[in-house]
Amino acid sequence: MPVIKLETNINAPSERCFDLARSIDLHTNSMKHTGEQAVAGRTQGLIELGETVTWRARHFGIWQTLTSKITQFDYPNSFTDEMVSGAFRSFKHEHRFRQVNGQTVMTDVFSFEAPFGLLGRLANFLFLRRYMKRLLEIRNHVIKQAAEANG
Repeated sequence: MPVIKLETNINAPSERCFDLARSIDLHTNSMKHTGEQAVAGRTQGLIELGETVTWRARHFGIWQTLTSKITQFDYPNSFTDEMVSGAFRSFKHEHRFRQVNGQTVMTDVFSFEAPFGLLGRLANFLFLRRYMKRLLEIRNHVIKQAAEANG
């Protein structure tokens, strides 16, 4: 199972970073290039423990739908979302926040399994892991910009 771990240093309080990371609106903004929209469950605002969101987006030229649920929530330290249904065999995204020297270190731990057995493992190796890492980097850049902005 591939695991992607990213750390992003942000000059903002962890509470602000935590809220931005769970903002449906900011996530939609960060994924404009995929046409991603929240279409069911929580479709705007800040997602909470036990809530789901269903996303519709175009990846690899194909419209896909994925539903995830917030399964763990410890404000403002961490939350986890896990796939309920969608194109992956499974995925789990842990969002962690800690204060270090006046900054927030935002850590993403994203583990996933592609469908289709051996073919899925080959896709992970060839392009899927890199593609998912890039999506997370784009998202984290948007969170960082929003958190560090004045106002």
